Amino acid sequence: MSDYRISFDKAELDLDLIHAFLSGSYWAKGIPRHIVETSIKHSFCAGVFAKDEAGQDQQVGFARLITDHATFAYLADVFVLPAHRGKGVAMQMLEAVQAHPELTGLRRWLLFTRDMQPLYARLGWTPIPHPERCMERHDLDLYTR
Repeated sequence: MSDYRISFDKAELDLDLIHAFLSGSYWAKGIPRHIVETSIKHSFCAGVFAKDEAGQDQQVGFARLITDHATFAYLADVFVLPAHRGKGVAMQMLEAVQAHPELTGLRRWLLFTRDMQPLYARLGWTPIPHPERCMERHDLDLYTR
């Protein structure tokens, strides 16, 4: 993965790219840009970058963690652009997030995913043992109304 660089510096993030991807995703369809900006401002974020033909860094992946930095984290908005999938980019990004010194003492991590369970399982994630204890309040149409 030497062709990729992971950064935790929010100043490097390409907000246009992140918003474009998320607003078309199944989990955040139609999300307004100002909501994406606010979510990034209040979260721990990772970006993955690759050099383009001109040698400039271009963002190709993203992950956002909502955390208190002490006990709990919710992993959200993880993606790698299609042209960079299948190269271990997501795995390395998530390994870097989980190993980050600000996060290594967290007792519980949580995420929701429709189709990436095998990837997360390789990183030590397991299904919730008592899903009947979990509840949610979820407005599916919030961004499209």
